[in-house]
Amino acid sequence: MKQFSISLLVVLLMFSCKQGPKTSEGEPGPVAQLATSSEEGKKLMETKCYLCHNPSVGEHDQRIGPPMVAVKAHYLDAYQDRESFVAAIMEFVKSPSEDNSKMRGAVRRFGIMPTQQFPEDEVRKIAEYLYDFQIDEPDWFREHWMDRRGDSLYNRGKKPEAVPVKQIPKEMGMKYALETKKVLGKNLMGTIQNKGVEEAVVFCNEQAYPLTDSMSTNFNARIKRVSDKPRNPENAANTTELAHIETFKDQVAAGGSIEPILTEEDGKVYFYYPIVTNSMCLNCHGTPGKTIQPQVVQHLSQLYPDDKATGYDVDEVRGIWSIVFDAPADSN
Repeated sequence: MKQFSISLLVVLLMFSCKQGPKTSEGEPGPVAQLATSSEEGKKLMETKCYLCHNPSVGEHDQRIGPPMVAVKAHYLDAYQDRESFVAAIMEFVKSPSEDNSKMRGAVRRFGIMPTQQFPEDEVRKIAEYLYDFQIDEPDWFREHWMDRRGDSLYNRGKKPEAVPVKQIPKEMGMKYALETKKVLGKNLMGTIQNKGVEEAVVFCNEQAYPLTDSMSTNFNARIKRVSDKPRNPENAANTTELAHIETFKDQVAAGGSIEPILTEEDGKVYFYYPIVTNSMCLNCHGTPGKTIQPQVVQHLSQLYPDDKATGYDVDEVRGIWSIVFDAPADSN
């Protein structure tokens, strides 16, 4: 069955947010709290949902999952009040099934999304942002929806304010990592849906490096994915990277929030952030004969005779992003 996922990016993010007036106790006031919450919901949606539900990916017939505006439209059609809307989305994400889906057409086309472990507070923030704000939509969607439903309020809500982006090294590194992950993931998911997991192994072998290199050129940065258990020997972590991998393993195991590691030397920023497994990753990085099918094992042994990148479970550090870029002049 074809499957789509709200996201393959199982990472925990902490974003610097612009704060407004403070209360007498030094905490952000109500306006600042609302702004911070909406910005966080938007960021979470973009990083966790847009891999498969991006509004700017392809034409209607080229998608691997419905755009997020379609999710909003269908749930608004069924739940007009905010509390019910948010609760329904949270319930579906917690336990996806055809019975509790409001998008039967999407299920028929893409299949039901696999069950994955998403922090409940993050799903809530995404759902609240969907309800409260207008979100980006593909050019074709309005006509598509109006032809079928005739309801122009499918994307109701406030218009999000544009937030100026300051050149902050942490934010730059996160952008480079997540945008590269998005490009790799979108192509990988398309291959899985159209050709199967076996061909996805071939895709990674032939296309992962060229795509990563193209993103390095695009961002004028050196972008690598490295591991202590590499599939390709060229992805082996060096001594510094191995130390950071161990640090991230401890943080992920502890279950707390994760911050990237940054150092600066000779005008260069060295950025590191973990790559954490989810259930989809186990198709190629889990246990042979259990989560990795025999035909996939055969492909892996042929293409990667020295493969070490198996035996993982969900929520484990498989490697890290190791990115180097010029320190911005206005970062201080």
